[in-house]
Amino acid sequence: MTKEFVHRRDGSFYLIGSRVPLAHLVREFQRGESPEAIRSHYPTLNLEQVYGAITFYLGNKGEVEKDVEEREREEDTFTATHPAQPEIKEKFERMRQQMLSRRS
Repeated sequence: MTKEFVHRRDGSFYLIGSRVPLAHLVREFQRGESPEAIRSHYPTLNLEQVYGAITFYLGNKGEVEKDVEEREREEDTFTATHPAQPEIKEKFERMRQQMLSRRS
């Protein structure tokens, strides 16, 4: 019996039972992150879901990469048309640095 981990919703791929887009996991996997490291970034997912998502990606690479590219274009367009205010960028950078220091 095969277990499903990914489905198409709203024109994109998502992990079943979550709001996590497959594109986010794929980007991290492409950057060399291990499934365990990826899992640590998404506390609502379990390791089986991460491995299942990676397996889905590897079996459907062309379709998934097309989805990743489309999502990146949409995110770039949104970012270009909705620039963050400098003080918000600084706050997020401080928060990011705090999170990174906790992981070390």
